[in-house]
Formats: sequence, structure tokens, C-alpha cells
Amino acid sequence: MKNYKKFILIFFPFLLFSQTELFEKKKFIVENDTLRYRILAPLDYDANEKYPLHLFLHGAGERGNDNELQLFHGSNLFLNNTNRKKYKSWVIFPQSPKNDWWGGYYDPYKYDYNVKRSKSLELVIKLMDIFIERQDVDTNKIYVSGLSMGGLGTFSILNARPEMFAAATPICGDGDPSSVENFAKKVAIWIFHGSADKVVLPQQSLKMANAILNAGGNPKITIYENVGHNSWDTAFAEKDFLKWIHSKTKNK
Repeated sequence: MKNYKKFILIFFPFLLFSQTELFEKKKFIVENDTLRYRILAPLDYDANEKYPLHLFLHGAGERGNDNELQLFHGSNLFLNNTNRKKYKSWVIFPQSPKNDWWGGYYDPYKYDYNVKRSKSLELVIKLMDIFIERQDVDTNKIYVSGLSMGGLGTFSILNARPEMFAAATPICGDGDPSSVENFAKKVAIWIFHGSADKVVLPQQSLKMANAILNAGGNPKITIYENVGHNSWDTAFAEKDFLKWIHSKTKNK
């Protein structure tokens, strides 16, 4: 029995690593700038079909140049076999280097990363502009999710490309309330935050939700009681997280 348990402990991490490798490593290069990203193809891919596209923006702790760390949070949600069968889609996880962030693109929102304009987010936007031109992408079902720094990045990319997305799920993020006029009425938004978050205060999400409401939008917001900054774990466990996202279609 002891040897059996040891086998399980050794095998399980290997299994997770093997699953993560389903996200293919890619590089997007524009002149002297490089964006590293991972991409998961739809299960049972058919070149004649059109699939939704889900962009996922990681937090500050997953920045780097290894093209791996950005998968630490969230990738298992998309690798889950039931989800892959039910919600067949392209999934892109870009990685910001440590000297950058998913900050403001047009009207830079100042945050504690000493970067006024995000070159990484600019590259993500260019990558998305190109990728959605593919014949196998359903341009009415483009989604974006992000946690912490990526939650801020979610609001930033909505500001930059308000016509691109059908739904967005910013988790424990922040943003510029003056930017929401661009997307408040165009994008379905579900905001998540933990009430006990001391890293990014829940008031930041409430501020954004209030701004969206004032701009005529109809956001959904979930505040988790006694949950700290890792509210993404609770959000990903929502039985309707992906169901809600995939129910959204542009212009419908």
C-alpha cells in the first residue's frame, strides 16, 4: 500500500504536466518585441468549423519569460475533460515579462508596476486582431478572463477593443472607471472579488461595477464572503462559470 501511494504521488504531478503540454508553446514577434503565449486547440478540431476564442490574462506573480508560469492558475479549468467536450474553443494564455504588465493601452491606468504603457498588452491586442481573422474562429463568441493584474488587464483590453468581445470575467481586478463608456453596453461582464481581499480591495471591483451601471451597462457581480485575494479559485469552481461565458454572443 505504501508503494502504491508513492506511485500515485509521483504519477499525479507527471499527469498534470502532460495535460498542461496540450497548450502549445508559441511566440508572437513584432519587430523587436516578443510575446510568449500558450494556445489550446478545440477538442476534436475540425478545420471546417468555427470555434469560440477565450483569452486569459494572468496575475503579477505569473510574469516571466518561461512561457509556462502563466498556466499556473486557470489552465485546469480549460483542460478539464468535461469542459473541453462541452465548451470546445480556442484558449490563449499570453505571458507578460517581469518588467511589464497588463496595464492601460490608450489611457494608461497608473498602478504599482512602474510602467505607464503596457507593451505586452499592446502585443496581445495585435495577436488577437490577427487571430480572429482565421476562418475557424467564431468572431461573435470572443471572451476574455483575467485575475488580479489580469483583471485590470481585462478592463484595459475592453477599453482598447470594445467591439471584439462578447463577454468578460475580471477577477479581483481594478480599472479606470472613466473608460467604461466604450464597452459598458456592448460586453456582458461578470465581476468577481473576495470580501477579505487585502491585495486589491473589493471596493475596486465595486467601483468598476458602479461605473458600468452608470454608463448604462448591466454587469453581474459576485462578492465572496471571507475570501481573500485568491478569489479566482472560488470563481473557477462556479458551476456556471464557463456556461455563462459561452451563453454570450455579440449582438444577441
